[in-house]
Amino acid sequence: MSSSPDLTQLTPEQLRQLAADLITRAEQQDQVIQAQGQALQQRDQVIQARDQSIQQRDLKIGQLTHEVALLKRHKYGQRSEHLNVLQISLLDEVVDADIAGIETELEQLKTPEAIPSEKRQPKRLPLPPELPRTEIHHEPDNTACACGCQLTRIGEDVSERLDYTPGVFTVERHIRGKWVCDHCETLTQAPVAAQVIDKGIPTSGLLAQVLIAKYADHLPLYRQEQIFARAGVPIARSTLAEWVCICGVQLQSLVDALRETLLSEPVLHADETPVPMLSPGKKKTHKAYIWAYASTPFSDLNAVIYHFTPGRSGQHARDMFGEWSGKLVCDDYSGYKASFAQGVIEIGCMAHARRKFVELEVSGKSQIAGQAVEYIR
Repeated sequence: MSSSPDLTQLTPEQLRQLAADLITRAEQQDQVIQAQGQALQQRDQVIQARDQSIQQRDLKIGQLTHEVALLKRHKYGQRSEHLNVLQISLLDEVVDADIAGIETELEQLKTPEAIPSEKRQPKRLPLPPELPRTEIHHEPDNTACACGCQLTRIGEDVSERLDYTPGVFTVERHIRGKWVCDHCETLTQAPVAAQVIDKGIPTSGLLAQVLIAKYADHLPLYRQEQIFARAGVPIARSTLAEWVCICGVQLQSLVDALRETLLSEPVLHADETPVPMLSPGKKKTHKAYIWAYASTPFSDLNAVIYHFTPGRSGQHARDMFGEWSGKLVCDDYSGYKASFAQGVIEIGCMAHARRKFVELEVSGKSQIAGQAVEYIR
C-alpha cells in the first residue's frame, strides 16, 4: 500500500495530475459499483423467477395429488360414491354368477372318496303363484308290480321349473259380421275398433313392447328387427321406426296433460344430460341434450317428463316452465338464470354441493369437509 504524497512538496502541475488520477479512479469505482448493482439486480430477478416457478410447481403438485386422490376414490372407494343402484346390481349379478360357477366346478371336481360337505340349506325363493302353470305328469309305464299285484297310487312329488318362451307372436282376427234386413235391405255392422295406427297391423301390445324395449331396455330397433326375424316375423327397421314416430305423436296429448299436472307442483327438480345424436345425412354425431323435470320425493305426485332438445339453450327450460313460478331445485347452470329473473325461485342442489366436499375430503385438503359430508346425507 503506497503512502499518501505530501501535497506541499508537489508542484501545481503534479497537483493537477493527481486530481485527474483521483477523478479517474473514482469513476472506475463507480462503474464497478454500478456493475455489481446490476448483477445483484439480475440475481434478484433470477431468484424471483425461481420462486415463482417453485410456487407454480407446488400448485401443480397439489392439483395432481388431488386428481390422484379422486381417481383412487373412483377406483377403490365406496361404491355408493361412484356407482348408481343399477350398476351395483349389475356387479352383484356378476359376482353371484361367478360364485355359483366356481361352486359348480368344485362340486364336479370332487372325487367319490371325498368326504361329503355339510349340505347347505337352499335359499331359493318360491316361484310367483300368479304365473300360469303347465302340469306335466310323469307316471310309470307299467303299474303292475313284479309280484303280480296292481300298484296303488299313494301320493306324488312335485317340483317346479321356470320356463320362458321368447318372442311368441299371435294374430288377432277381428271378424265383423254383416247383418242385413231382408225387408228393407239395411246393412248393419259393428264399427271398426279404434287403433293407434289406422289400418296398421300392430296391436297396442306390440307397439308397447317396441317402445319399452327401445326406451326402457335400451334395445335399438335394428336388434329388435333381428329378434323378430328369429321369431319368424321379419319386420323392417324402417317400419319399426315409423311405428315409434306415430306412437310419439299419439302420446303427445298424455305428455301435455302430464306437464300441466307437473307444473301444478310448488317445487320441481330439473337437470339436463348430453347425448350423442347422429346428424341426418352426415356420418358424425353432435351433442344433444335430454332434460328431465321431476316432482320431489316428498310430493304425492311421482312424475318425470323427459324432453329431448338439439342444444342446451336455457330457452328450452323456459318453454317448459311457461308461466310457472315455483321453486326449482337445479345445479348452477347459467341456462336457468333467466327463469329466476322471471319469478322462479332458485334452490341449490345439495348433491352437487356435497360432491365438492367429498372431493376435498378424499384429497386431504380440508379438515372440516368430512363434517360437511356427514351433514349432507
